[in-house]
Amino acid sequence: MPPRFTIHDLAATIDARAASGGDASYTKKLLDRGAEYCAKKLGEEAVEAVIAAIENDRGHLIAESADLLYHLLVLLKSRGVTLAEVEAALAQRTSMSGLEEKASRTRNQ
Repeated sequence: MPPRFTIHDLAATIDARAASGGDASYTKKLLDRGAEYCAKKLGEEAVEAVIAAIENDRGHLIAESADLLYHLLVLLKSRGVTLAEVEAALAQRTSMSGLEEKASRTRNQ
C-alpha cells in the first residue's frame, strides 16, 4: 500500500511551489494574483463541491473536495495563516461540545 498523502503533505507542496520561480507552478500563479483572487477561487470550488453533494455524485464530490482543500490552503498561504494555526483553533474547539463552542463564538464577537 502506498504511503498516505495527508493535508500536511499538500501544505508542504504548496509552500514549496510558492517559493519556486518561473511560470511552471499553478500555485505560484494563484498566489501572485493575490489573496482576493485566491478567495474567489475557493468560493468557486466550494460551490462546485456543494453541487456535487446535492447531485449525489460521489466521484465528483471527492474530486471537488480535493480542489476545495487545495484552494483553502492556497488562500491561507496568501494571508500568512499556517495549517498549524488552523489545527490549534480546531483543537481548542474540541475541548467543549459543538453547541457550547458555537455559543461561545457568538458571545465573543
